[in-house]
Amino acid sequence: MRIKAAVTHAKGEPFVIQDVELDEPQSGEILVRIVASGICHTDEAVQHQFIPTPLPAVLGHEGAGIVEKVGEGVTEFKKGDRVGISFAFCNTCTNCRKARYFVCKNLNRINFGGIQPDGTTRLHTLDGKDLSTFFGQSSFAQYAVVNQNHAVKIEYDDVDLAVVAPMGCGIQTGAGAVLNRLRPEFGSSIAVYGCGTVGMSAIMAARIAGCSQIIAVGGNEKSLELAKELGATDTVNRKKVDDLVKEVKRVSLSGNGVNYSIDTTGVGNCVRQSLGFLDFDGTCVVVGATEDISFNVQNELMGDGKSLVGVIEGDSIPKLFLPKLLDYYRKGLFPMDKLMAFYPFESINEAQAASDRGECIKAVLRME
Repeated sequence: MRIKAAVTHAKGEPFVIQDVELDEPQSGEILVRIVASGICHTDEAVQHQFIPTPLPAVLGHEGAGIVEKVGEGVTEFKKGDRVGISFAFCNTCTNCRKARYFVCKNLNRINFGGIQPDGTTRLHTLDGKDLSTFFGQSSFAQYAVVNQNHAVKIEYDDVDLAVVAPMGCGIQTGAGAVLNRLRPEFGSSIAVYGCGTVGMSAIMAARIAGCSQIIAVGGNEKSLELAKELGATDTVNRKKVDDLVKEVKRVSLSGNGVNYSIDTTGVGNCVRQSLGFLDFDGTCVVVGATEDISFNVQNELMGDGKSLVGVIEGDSIPKLFLPKLLDYYRKGLFPMDKLMAFYPFESINEAQAASDRGECIKAVLRME
């Protein structure tokens, strides 16, 4: 079928909305009419090839929409179902068989390799050339063909699908890093470096978990004010202090640092600082695609019994975790909509630029 999609043709080029061909859903797949899609930093990282993905491609990996058609063997969904879409996984490797989909052994190949889990693509130019698929969905388009394993049924008709869309990556990454991986003890302390979508989601999750101190670290005063509204007990503006690690430790209740820290920046030196925020026996989680980092293992890690952990997609099982976050949202405990600004699909480049300028935290495209 012919649809409109935002195509990334070459490294660093803006999105171009054009007509493309989308194949029919195959066995185990569903056709989703995309209602909304979040714009994630990972999309931009691929657009500029900081994370290599074959181009040209249709990016977008935070989609939500309505099921229009189901392929052979689909039992979980029917036409008219409202769904959110998350990351792709093979469902056959040893980790997937243990329901550890977030560390699928084929995760990089089928999310960044330009193909569906079966090794093919569903998108093509009008002259028949293949377009790379992204995260098994390519949601910067009017429609997407998605494996049923990667979609989550949204049971609540009162929830705007444009609010659901960013849950598929950024929101579940931040919230899951806290609730699924760290699982902080009630009354413990945490510092979150970076006040974007992932960081803010971690802050809201830390409040739900019962952390007694939540320190938001960032460089935008407006974002730090929102962090306080969402649950941060303290804020530190990195641009206003000479020694960031020393300042976070000074602010910490113990005076020696926090029990947990999360780095969402993807910047090597910031990861090192996040590790420095910790008290003895603390754990630092890294959730962003990060450059090289150099530090003294004895003095900065092992000597204080600290742990440095990489977390993918918030250690989430989306079919279980996204409904839980939606419950928190509907109860007013996880006000993720406060992060979002909405733009029409045709303004995708403007929406991305607004996000880059810090004018909004999470830009979400409405397709209709």
